[in-house]
Amino acid sequence: MASKSSTRLAALTVAAVCSAASTVVLTSPAHADSVRVHDIQGSTRLSPYAGQQVTDVAGIVTGVRGYGSSRGFWIQDPRPDADPATSEGVFVFTGSTPKGVAVGDAVTVSGTVSEYVPGGTSSGNQSLTEITRPAFTVVSSGNAVPAATTVSARSVPRAYAPEGDEAANGSVNGLTLRPAKYALDLYESLEGMNVRVADARVVGATDPYTELWVTVKPWENANRRGGTVYGSYDSQNTGRLQIQSLGKPADFPDAHVGDTLAGTTAGPLDYNQYGGYTLVASEIGTLESGGLERETTRRQSSRELAVATYNVENLDPSDGTFAAHAEAIVRNLASPDIVSLEEIQDNNGATDDGTVAADATVGKLIDAIVAAGGPRYDWRGIDPVDGEDGGQPGGNIRTAFLFNPERVSFTDRGAGDATTATGVTKVRGKAALTHSPGRVDPANPAWEDSRKPLAGEFVFRGRTVLVIANHFNSKGGDQGLTAQYQPPSRGSETQRHLQAKAVNTFVKDVLATQKNADVVVLGDINDFEFSRTTRILEDDGALWSAVKSLPRSERYSYVYQGNSQVLDQILVSPSIRRGGHLSYDSVHVNAEFHDQISDHDPQVLRFRP
Repeated sequence: MASKSSTRLAALTVAAVCSAASTVVLTSPAHADSVRVHDIQGSTRLSPYAGQQVTDVAGIVTGVRGYGSSRGFWIQDPRPDADPATSEGVFVFTGSTPKGVAVGDAVTVSGTVSEYVPGGTSSGNQSLTEITRPAFTVVSSGNAVPAATTVSARSVPRAYAPEGDEAANGSVNGLTLRPAKYALDLYESLEGMNVRVADARVVGATDPYTELWVTVKPWENANRRGGTVYGSYDSQNTGRLQIQSLGKPADFPDAHVGDTLAGTTAGPLDYNQYGGYTLVASEIGTLESGGLERETTRRQSSRELAVATYNVENLDPSDGTFAAHAEAIVRNLASPDIVSLEEIQDNNGATDDGTVAADATVGKLIDAIVAAGGPRYDWRGIDPVDGEDGGQPGGNIRTAFLFNPERVSFTDRGAGDATTATGVTKVRGKAALTHSPGRVDPANPAWEDSRKPLAGEFVFRGRTVLVIANHFNSKGGDQGLTAQYQPPSRGSETQRHLQAKAVNTFVKDVLATQKNADVVVLGDINDFEFSRTTRILEDDGALWSAVKSLPRSERYSYVYQGNSQVLDQILVSPSIRRGGHLSYDSVHVNAEFHDQISDHDPQVLRFRP
């Protein structure tokens, strides 16, 4: 970056050329009528100048980004107009690391106005207005940067987004911005401008990409641990904002949920693929700890069966997290009797060589649990067909059962394989599985490129409990909350609805065979407790999601974009629900912490069969 002198040669224009070599070309300044930044931004999400050449657009440089795929700098007009809908800032995309420009420079920019959609048009994301193929002139240096606009609880509206235009397939792009009425309109009206938040509480922990989420509305659907709960499709939590850094990654704070960025966090407001509106901070507040600690559940009594679900996030023998996972199972989960594990990878992880067995992966976890002072679990699982269950290529993720043989026994009945369906039969007047372990309806198209449910028959204190472990398809491909389409499309639900129907049908077969059968359906359902997916699983009272026994503020197992939400669930049949003595716990050990070993919190249910 060039040094800040009081003036620079006004006649010298620097054209930033997008090339791997970061070529800088010196040209003569263009001569044409200029427009202002707010003219370019306009009062809708799409610039009225999109696709057109503009010349001598004036502004002060407020930030320079010399890393990543979106390199360039932001400028802001220090002389705003009177329209709150028109932003005074814009991003100048150079493609390579900007040369000869620094924060505080007064510049004029010529180039093409473009609408860039992060993630591509198929993502449904909003577009970011940019000036591309730029040529810029530095007029002077050392100027005061325009004062940051404060984003606060007072300025952010309660309503999240306007309803999209039906004539435009639900897009909000052509609608006039109403920043006093809708949160997304407010953020759009500040796109590219220097903004600030003050004393912002962290609601999404720092991730490996040096991003975190804060809220400017700390009371908004708050939980006792400092997070913001996503409790319905209509409560998107308008105070959330993603924070990135313009500085060195090493300088970015390692924050947990419930911490605070005290003082001022300020910088240009960007829009990106993975979080929408993002404050790219040149100034970051001081991290103050909220004192968050990992939870520990109580141990089950001798008469209680403890059943847990735990997504161990692509666990394979090469990982260094086995001891930590074992500690979580032994200490934080108090060694449940049965554990449904999701995302167990095969014995060589992502190496795509046809390996499907996972005995080394599970065996290493069992040994680590013993080393942590826990029981020596036994296990059951079924290897998938290579490459047929989705997930990381080569990893062959699947569900598997751990169980403590000192507390429960497993009934082995003609173990099934990857393609053979288990059925329901009657043995001595009770419902039983034809294959235990076995897969539920594995040929059903609902499970294409997705994990097939694993069913097993357990006995606790003389009572049979049928357990079905699940990992439904992910939300990948769904439109984000900040999409240009409002309400956003959730296309991945279609497959989960079919999956839920298949599991519900199987459970109904069990209950038709034995009305009072004890059935537990659990796992990474990848959907909310209020979703249609859950309603289909529960259809006709066959199941009930026990997470709903918790207060609404306690219902979450995952944190995504600052929203604490339910993805992992344990559902039970009527006999278990009616029997009472249910004790459900979402054990928060991962999702709220920057040093997480999985992105999911385990769930545990204790009951008396």
